[in-house]
Amino acid sequence: MALRPRSITAADAIYMLGVTGLYNSPQLLQGYAADAAFDTDSVQNAQTVMGVDGIMSAGYVPVERSQTITLQADSPSVGIFDQWAQANETGRTVYFAFGTIILPATQRKYALTRGVLMTYPPMPGVGKTLKPVSYGITWQSITPAPF
Repeated sequence: MALRPRSITAADAIYMLGVTGLYNSPQLLQGYAADAAFDTDSVQNAQTVMGVDGIMSAGYVPVERSQTITLQADSPSVGIFDQWAQANETGRTVYFAFGTIILPATQRKYALTRGVLMTYPPMPGVGKTLKPVSYGITWQSITPAPF
């Protein structure tokens, strides 16, 4: 029996983002940059130490998850991040986000918990055209599950 080819397209990825107190109903993110929609950094959740006798010890350490979302300058979702950043600055507080990512190509979904907007551009770069804008969110957890 021949295996059916699977697509790994990102074109059908769904990213829903909410910000408690600002966007209590999750918003569909749209208008990603062509070569970089969203990405996460690798996680190092263990620490190791080598004793003088050559025996290594190791332990689990909980760590946050860093994610970058890159949108075209004219994305309708830029306003979500603009308002989130402005609310943080105006209120001199931190608004926490929550979200869900669905990747139909891999039949996986991811629950995003307690996200903080860490980096954002105050405006897009300007060249021949407006450049994509990247936003950095640090999540308490990103939990995978089948979809």
